[in-house]
Amino acid sequence: MFLVGVRRRVAVSVLLTVACSSASSSCPSMAAWQSPPRVALTDPHRARRWKRSLHHEVPPPCVHRRRPHEALTATHLVLTLIDGGLAEPPQRHFLPYPDRAHTTLAAQFTSASHPRVSAGGWSKGAMGTDDAATCRTVFCTLLLLTLSCDCLAADLDLAKTAVLEVNTSWVVARKIPQTLFGLFFEEINHAGAGGIWAELVSNRGFEAGGLNTPSNIDPWSIIGDESSIYVQTERASCFSKNIIALRMEVHCDECPAGSVGIYNPGFWGMNIEEGKTYNLVMYIRSMEPVELTASLTCFDGLQNIASADIVDNNVSDWRKIELQLFARGTCRTSRFELTTSKRGVIWIDQVSLMPSDTYKGHGFRKELIHMLMDLRPQFLRFPGGCFVEGDWLRNAFRWRETIGPWEERPGHYGDVWKYWTDDGLGYYEFLQLAEDLGAEPIWVFNAGISHNDEVDTTTLAPFVEDVLNSIEFARGSSESTWGSIRAAMGHSERFPLKYVAIGNEDCDKQLYQGNYLMFYNAIREAYPDIQIISNCDGSSKPLHHPADLYDFHVYSNATFIFLMKDKFTRTSRKGPKVFVSEYAVNDAMDAGNGSLLASLAEAAFLIGLEKNSDIVHMASYAPLFINDNDRSWNPDAIVFNSWQQYGTPSYWMQTFFRESSGSVIHPVRIASSYSSSLAASAITWKDNEDMFLRIKIVNFGSHAVNLTISATGLQAGVDTARSTVTVLTSSDLLDENSFSDPNKVVPVRSGLPGAAEKMQALLVPYSLTSFDLALDQYGGLVAEM
Repeated sequence: MFLVGVRRRVAVSVLLTVACSSASSSCPSMAAWQSPPRVALTDPHRARRWKRSLHHEVPPPCVHRRRPHEALTATHLVLTLIDGGLAEPPQRHFLPYPDRAHTTLAAQFTSASHPRVSAGGWSKGAMGTDDAATCRTVFCTLLLLTLSCDCLAADLDLAKTAVLEVNTSWVVARKIPQTLFGLFFEEINHAGAGGIWAELVSNRGFEAGGLNTPSNIDPWSIIGDESSIYVQTERASCFSKNIIALRMEVHCDECPAGSVGIYNPGFWGMNIEEGKTYNLVMYIRSMEPVELTASLTCFDGLQNIASADIVDNNVSDWRKIELQLFARGTCRTSRFELTTSKRGVIWIDQVSLMPSDTYKGHGFRKELIHMLMDLRPQFLRFPGGCFVEGDWLRNAFRWRETIGPWEERPGHYGDVWKYWTDDGLGYYEFLQLAEDLGAEPIWVFNAGISHNDEVDTTTLAPFVEDVLNSIEFARGSSESTWGSIRAAMGHSERFPLKYVAIGNEDCDKQLYQGNYLMFYNAIREAYPDIQIISNCDGSSKPLHHPADLYDFHVYSNATFIFLMKDKFTRTSRKGPKVFVSEYAVNDAMDAGNGSLLASLAEAAFLIGLEKNSDIVHMASYAPLFINDNDRSWNPDAIVFNSWQQYGTPSYWMQTFFRESSGSVIHPVRIASSYSSSLAASAITWKDNEDMFLRIKIVNFGSHAVNLTISATGLQAGVDTARSTVTVLTSSDLLDENSFSDPNKVVPVRSGLPGAAEKMQALLVPYSLTSFDLALDQYGGLVAEM
């Protein structure tokens, strides 16, 4: 037997035989306890609370009232009810519910006082006699659960047994779509501005404060006091789309500390590194000769890291200044300064500072791009998400205002996620990013609908024309109206845009059906090859309109996501394909800032998508990025600040699936009384000319599993020397990665000396394991892949 790993714990369970005849008649039946979270809702009010947008899959409110992992073990609960409390509540106790995958989670008790049962769940304080009825009801229910689920055996940490049969015959194998796993990027959590887009200056054009002047210039601030310097915004720019500029009036000849001016801290501090150069571009105007110093200093302004002088005698008209700043030191929280000691008035506008070493020179932060590359994404869905819609249409993403020279882009306020973007990361840059990643671009455009207002279908024609122009920008020849603008930006070749999504989460909006058909018909006529994605969920019932794919979003707790592994087994194979464009465990107690528990549930869900990839053609996690200084949405795949980054367990989980797209999937069968806590798939994939049989299995339970793997129908031998096993697990279900410990929950890869067509292994509790069996050459079959 090959030992993958095992954790041992000793748990003592006490069986108390109590008759339930005296308990309240409100004791729920066993059927209620054994039903999965997606139960029928007979109460119309609760059903209405549960009903969300048709494309969402969410658990009913009753599931959230009482989370499985908030429960004590049956033994602990019995002792609590009898004794009125626990002398020492268990700390971060693993709770096994045997063979019931939908209730296998972790509980964490941190209160020093004793828990008791109340109508809404656990609360502090010991149980009194007034709670007798509740005591009997809950006690009866838990006792029934104990008896029916064999909770005594669950508390004994004994390894379970399972047999995994893999039929590797090519007769029953099926090709997985090349597009199965990819990325979804949304401008949320400062994912772009202050994130993947490497611009260091925040509010570089002074436009964020609005068109009414004088306006707020945050995060810009002055250097010096008000007796020495006065600044305010004016409508004085040379750029008609960005009319706001900053007027800086210096009152002193011998200024305090040598100079006064303005500074910009960027997005929570600029990461300036010794030996690197930074490209500064800015525009200035003055009626007199100017003497400015551009500097990079540490956050307090005391340590000067880089500087350059700007002396110009002819700036009566706006002048573009370009220079490089070479860093002589490192400071992770730097700021950019413009200072002078000369009396006078200077107008300043469009100040940009970019590292010289962005990814391929395209403006992207290299270390974050490398993390995306490591996932080998097959598509990139952009730019949202709710970012596309806006709370109001006036703040929705407008592609035309994000192309062309960056100085002429007006930027806009993202009113959903509540921050300003200069739109340096625009439509063109997203297309470029997809190309750099080797991924298919998926353009999500506004359907004339926001969260709060909609454009009537009868007046939608300008929106339709605008979308057709956006497609021409990407796909048109360099001689076409919009293709020529793309070519002028440096990309004469066409971008291979093959997918567009009409809106985001708009299916339940009043005007979506009519607007959708307007867009659909126009795009189909002009670009018949483009695949069109609907917002409406067709997994349970047919769509009311034509589509090539439909969006499916699911966010929920870990149990629910785990059970969703079988969701598309029941979906009709007729009609459009499925695009699971947003999925994640986002329940705060299960996921935190990104936990092992969340990643295991998501892995099981992805295994289900692999097995149903005849109907599911695309899937992407959401959200992708989060700046640690703006946690609007937790959890996320990649966490970063100005100079650090790490992957959450959900990021590392996705690395187990990066070879799945375009590979071959084989039928598997699990034989075990513990099978409801397991999820498994098998694929054959190739790396250059080497081929592997990859068997992935999630153990979502608290027990180790003695696993027997039997692969039948192999047409080649197994090369033990090149075979490996990779495991994602940790000592605690709720373990997370962090800047201080970025590798706490990461895959661990090792050799597989027992690799064979039939082999045994011991699975760790709460784990994702991948067995990669290296295969001898398949000859002609290699070419078929």
